[in-house]
Amino acid sequence: MFKSIDVLRMASAMASHAGKRQGVIAANMANADTPGYRARDVTPFTEMYRSKGATRMQATRAGHMFGGGSTSQPDVIFADSSDSSPNGNTVSLEEQMLNGVEVRKQHDRALAIYRNGMTVLRASLGRR
Repeated sequence: MFKSIDVLRMASAMASHAGKRQGVIAANMANADTPGYRARDVTPFTEMYRSKGATRMQATRAGHMFGGGSTSQPDVIFADSSDSSPNGNTVSLEEQMLNGVEVRKQHDRALAIYRNGMTVLRASLGRR
């Protein structure tokens, strides 16, 4: 049935991405009143997975391959926002709350994929 366990690897990467994005959203909310603070976000999971996860080998530990580290972490970027407060802050708490809900859904989806994949693997081994 499974030629490889890429489904489980993808689910793990999705959960890790959701955790990283949740941290960035929390930092945005914590700095909602900081003058000059620009809202941040991370690269979308689909872009990160296509460019870094599925097309080339990755190191699991620093120095594992060719002495370099892993590049599987999403890049933190500045969020697109044309609105800013008079003090130069671009954080919108409402937008960050919606992003938090989206991230929770992404994390729950990743866990469901992982859980179902493990159920299929256990069933193929004759265990439940």
